[in-house]
Amino acid sequence: MSDTKERILMTALRLFARDGYEAVSVSEIAGKLGMTKGALYKHYKNKRDIFDSIVARMFQLDSERAQEYEVPEDTFENMPESYQCTNLDHIREFTIAQYSFWADDEFAANFRKMLTLEQYRNKEMNELYQNCIVSGPVQYMEDMFREMIAGGVMKEADPKQLAVEFFAPLFLLINMADANDNQVDAKDILSAHIERFLRNNSK
Repeated sequence: MSDTKERILMTALRLFARDGYEAVSVSEIAGKLGMTKGALYKHYKNKRDIFDSIVARMFQLDSERAQEYEVPEDTFENMPESYQCTNLDHIREFTIAQYSFWADDEFAANFRKMLTLEQYRNKEMNELYQNCIVSGPVQYMEDMFREMIAGGVMKEADPKQLAVEFFAPLFLLINMADANDNQVDAKDILSAHIERFLRNNSK
């Protein structure tokens, strides 16, 4: 991606995170960058094209992170064998990385803020918010825990209940990060939660 195209993408996302996607115009994005709309249109067809590129980037980053921490990249329906190969160490490391990504990474944090603002105004944004930040991660963890229970790695329990119990503190701490300068404390709290959860539920 060219430097100009990247600058447009990041500037647009910052504005979307501050004001909401619907409220930001192409003129405003171009003005913030000190360029004309015509110059911007040489890189993106319209505001929707910018948004689609932001979403594509997010899914790419998500896939890369999953590969790095050796956890499934897709849903159970699309790659069930990956859910049978994940271990508790992978989950521990991936969960800490997820906190750092959503709380500390500028792109991810602004993407999250944009969806949070727009989820009540736009059905598509609500679906993205649920899929990326709320119900999607819970379902992801439920599928992993179910396979671990079946494989004798974790104690018998309701995998959905386990997923909610595991994910809730992560979700809370990510959202608290916007008003909390002490990220070290949050990571310590999250690490302690993960260790306690795994100790109580693994065989």
